[in-house]
Amino acid sequence: MNEQTLLIVEDDPGLRSQLRWSFDQYKVETAEDREAAIAVMRKHEPAVVTLDLGLPPDPGGVTEGFAVLKEILSIAPQTKVIVLTGNDDTVNPVKAIGQGAYDFYQKPVEPEIFSFVVARAFRLHALEDENRKLARLHISSPLEGIIAASPEMHEVCRMVERFAPTDMTVLVLGESGTGKEVIARSLHALSPRAKKPFIAVNAAAIPENLMESELFGHEKGAFTGAMQQSKGKFELADGGTFFLDEIGDIPLSLQPKLLRVLQERVVERVGGRQEIRVDVRVICATHQDIPKLIGEGRFREDLFFRINEMIINIPPVRERTGDIPVLGRAFMDKFARQMHRNLLGFTDEAVGAMEAYHWPGNVRELEHKIKRAVVMAEGSLIDAKALELTPGECKPRPLSLREVRDAAERQAICAALNEAGENVSRAAELLEITRPTLYALLTKFNLKV
Repeated sequence: MNEQTLLIVEDDPGLRSQLRWSFDQYKVETAEDREAAIAVMRKHEPAVVTLDLGLPPDPGGVTEGFAVLKEILSIAPQTKVIVLTGNDDTVNPVKAIGQGAYDFYQKPVEPEIFSFVVARAFRLHALEDENRKLARLHISSPLEGIIAASPEMHEVCRMVERFAPTDMTVLVLGESGTGKEVIARSLHALSPRAKKPFIAVNAAAIPENLMESELFGHEKGAFTGAMQQSKGKFELADGGTFFLDEIGDIPLSLQPKLLRVLQERVVERVGGRQEIRVDVRVICATHQDIPKLIGEGRFREDLFFRINEMIINIPPVRERTGDIPVLGRAFMDKFARQMHRNLLGFTDEAVGAMEAYHWPGNVRELEHKIKRAVVMAEGSLIDAKALELTPGECKPRPLSLREVRDAAERQAICAALNEAGENVSRAAELLEITRPTLYALLTKFNLKV
């Protein structure tokens, strides 16, 4: 979007030409009717539009002008529309403001005064755009790739920052879709190995008969189809980080060999006898209950002790206080940009439905639902229908009055802090409480600003 683009919608050729020359400091586009105006809007998305309400085929009325106003704001809700009306018209300017116009100006046009009105509209648009950018930056991104506003995820990020500089093996635990690989990549990015390879393998996605070769490599002729020597993933990660996702799916027969790599940092290719030393930092992840697998005889206890030198437990998205709307907004902005949709946010009903839903697929499911909703949204706001969320999908609510009150207070505090840019005084005003009371509640709920 070009912030210095001005669209003049005027059916009078003389006035259209006069206005064009009055605003030579801007990039001026003109249109004489609705079709031309909407075409310019879609192509240039001008920051400011001057709109004559009397347009063909209704030049003596205002029906067509109001229709254009509605379409412009549907395409680009942030656009500042200045409505031009007759000097004896007092009703339609007020109606236009009520329908979303920024300002009005009554004819005849005096270039100097009108230029001031237009310049003020450009300044306001620039300020609002800057505020939106700052608001997007404020969507707390403690680490690259991680979007979080909740104290639960900020604690996870602090653990990542503490663990990253070490070479100790980290076990990342969390339900499917919580972002375990994102955490692993953050551990790598903040480590001294950041410029070396990051190799990720999902054990659940590799057939058991191919897993040994995939992890440790093979020599030529080691098995049918082994036409040439091949390095395994551990060798490819030499000097960097090796991320083994879903380690709970590693076959019991391969676990001793994996244990040896972790203990001695050497690998043997399939069909080979030479020990190959590798310098890797290992990060493992799983959504499974490893102690339960050990009890069932499906996972070696000594391997478990080796991989859990440090543990990071990622909470499911439903347990992250205030994160669902923040994640939803970030995904909406991302996909709206990709699909060239002009969306302002979510309806209150949609936010309530998102916060009530259980999210078994966690962040991954949330992202997919938002992506679809961006396509399906009919107006400038995403509603619950576009998200395909219904009251029947709501998670059970706690019945204890104390739990309900605490949950509501905590959610309200997080929302107020987010709205206020973590300014405690402003958040206290929004909550209609004193600053000391807010500080006491922050301590009570272990929330940090």
